[in-house]
Amino acid sequence: MLLSMSDITRWKELSRTVFFEKYNRRIDKVIYKLPDGSEADFYIQDQGPTVCMLAMTPEDHVILVREYRPGPDRIVAELPGGFVNKGEHHLTAAEREFREETGYEGDFEYVGPCLDDAYSTMMRYAYVVKNARKVTETSDTPTEHTKVTTMHISEFRKHLRTGMLTDVEIGYLGLDHLGLL
Repeated sequence: MLLSMSDITRWKELSRTVFFEKYNRRIDKVIYKLPDGSEADFYIQDQGPTVCMLAMTPEDHVILVREYRPGPDRIVAELPGGFVNKGEHHLTAAEREFREETGYEGDFEYVGPCLDDAYSTMMRYAYVVKNARKVTETSDTPTEHTKVTTMHISEFRKHLRTGMLTDVEIGYLGLDHLGLL
């Protein structure tokens, strides 16, 4: 039997302490009182909002950024994106991050929000960029050494199915928005 949403209750937060903090990332230890009266602790990533975009050239090529990612310990070709600065609108952040990471500009369309995962406060704002065109060169930062690459949409679909990029859901949301699933 399926439960209705009214059968689920919100847990009561009893305490929250910072467990770890570095590089714009924080992990909080949160103790909750559960519906049965017991207590349980969870470690929640407390992160600000981010943007991510599926960007396409007029020739149906998807723009990707290749870089080393320490979590999976591999070089991945993934969608461009980054953090939204405090007080910055997510569209402004998307345009800034896209230009900084790729050297491209284009026509932005907002797709919608996307949760990161069940143990994170991060909200991702998904965009599609149409008519992407190269306008400048990019430069690396001390912690980001990247190479911009493009992939035809047919190859990108195969790449997306491998799951070997960090924003798979944004890729699918973007393709759905464009009617290209």
